[in-house]
Amino acid sequence: MTHPDSVNAPAAADPPAQPEVSQLVVGVLGGTGDQGRGLAYRLALAGQQVVIGSRTAERAEAAAADLGPGVRGADNATCARESDIVIVAVPWEGHAETLTALRAELAGKIVVDCVNPLGFDKQGAYALKPQEGSAAQQAAALLPESRVTAAFHHLSAVLLQDREVERIDTDVLVLGDERAATDLVQALAERIPGMRGVFAGRLRNAHQVEALVANLISVNRRYKAHAGLRVTDI
Repeated sequence: MTHPDSVNAPAAADPPAQPEVSQLVVGVLGGTGDQGRGLAYRLALAGQQVVIGSRTAERAEAAAADLGPGVRGADNATCARESDIVIVAVPWEGHAETLTALRAELAGKIVVDCVNPLGFDKQGAYALKPQEGSAAQQAAALLPESRVTAAFHHLSAVLLQDREVERIDTDVLVLGDERAATDLVQALAERIPGMRGVFAGRLRNAHQVEALVANLISVNRRYKAHAGLRVTDI
């Protein structure tokens, strides 16, 4: 049996300084859904410029007005075009179609996929495995000119949208094949009070991170909670 610590690692050290991201514009595709709205609200509250995207500009503008200062709405293409970092928070069923349509607008951009392919039946939630291996790998295949990463999978949409909650104490697992891109996403996560960005491997390891959401749903149902994750010893 292989254990997580089977490869010798150096002693934990202080994390390196994160890159500056406060001036970057963050787009949220699927920004009118619960997860997208929550992420947009938290990032704007931290001082980030946020554009939420939807199929229609009118729907996005209405959601942005409800979220408050720092957030504006636009159609998906405009959102992708005018953002430096684009978070993909669309339903899994529309994932491939949405990204295919925005390939040109997302070229050269850092794309952060937080989509969790899940199915539901009488026994609860269970993980689906896309042909490419994961939603993030599907995004990378569909967006060959983008810098695709994966993050923000395990956050409670309820907590993200609760304006009475000031801190969300959780780690954000960040995956990707380019160090500069994952560093930026980690720094973006850490703009939200209580969150810490943790590098968790290359995109080929995204499936189990996405799939873990099914387990968190079971935890939340059993304990009536809004569970997150903490990684120890780092």
